Amino acid sequence: MKVGFGYDLHPLVEGRPLILGGVRIPFDRGLLGHSDGDVVCHAIADALLGAMGLGDIGEHFPDTDPKYKNANSMDLLSQVVKKIQHAGFQVSHVDVTIVAESPKLSPYKFHIAQNLAPCLGVSLQHVSIKAKTNEKMDAVGRGEAIVVYAVALLEKMTEMA
Repeated sequence: MKVGFGYDLHPLVEGRPLILGGVRIPFDRGLLGHSDGDVVCHAIADALLGAMGLGDIGEHFPDTDPKYKNANSMDLLSQVVKKIQHAGFQVSHVDVTIVAESPKLSPYKFHIAQNLAPCLGVSLQHVSIKAKTNEKMDAVGRGEAIVVYAVALLEKMTEMA
């Protein structure tokens, strides 16, 4: 087994859609980023890459590379999962905490988990999505940014019979 931890933070800006875990959330602002700014996918990708000792998402999909401009982060996450599988491991479980003062994310947690599970190659019960606020403290608490923390558990693939 291998365990990895991921973290990502992006500022909220006008003129961009808010996408979390590949789900478009109705809101007046979205996350600034070279890609679509999906901090959920980015944090999970970092957790997976970290578990394998493969660096971070920026090393694999640099923001200096124009081919990743406005990239769909679900596609990037899928590529990371393939790297994990190619190395003989599979995702066993992910635990994600989204910290945002607004919008309220409770209505979207299940949909985000439903969207992520097939991408990660796990059943729905192996994707935990939690939403918290920062109690109005710091940039996240002032509604200027969203931060995500993720932990991933990987297991060695078993031989197919």
